[in-house]
Amino acid sequence: MAFYFFVATLQAQLWQETFDGAIDQANEENKPIVLVFSGSDWCAPCIRLKRSILESDYFKTYASANYILYNADFPRKKKNQLPLDKLNTNKSLAEKYNPRGYFPLVVLMDKQQVVLGKTGFSKKNSPEDYVSVLNGFLE
Repeated sequence: MAFYFFVATLQAQLWQETFDGAIDQANEENKPIVLVFSGSDWCAPCIRLKRSILESDYFKTYASANYILYNADFPRKKKNQLPLDKLNTNKSLAEKYNPRGYFPLVVLMDKQQVVLGKTGFSKKNSPEDYVSVLNGFLE
């Protein structure tokens, strides 16, 4: 039971609760930030990205060692609404990094919030391919 709790806690820690927390952790650990713009309850490609890439064991293991993750989610269903402060943060991130409103959009940035690259989602990509795309932005 304790092991399960540890694993669940570890997985929850992959995604930062706040963008400020993501920036702080990126600076502490000297890692790039993966900022994901998603519509978790209405955007079919976003849901596929989450299921096939972001929730894969390969991505979770790699990301926990190499990236800081933040999900700027824009759910539409009332039951999934975000707290106002988080919604406002996500809106300001969208204005700055996703002004055209693409979903999903994955932005890789350095710890100073300089955009290194942007990508979307293709069903053809495996988790390993996706990590390679993200790492290509670091070169």
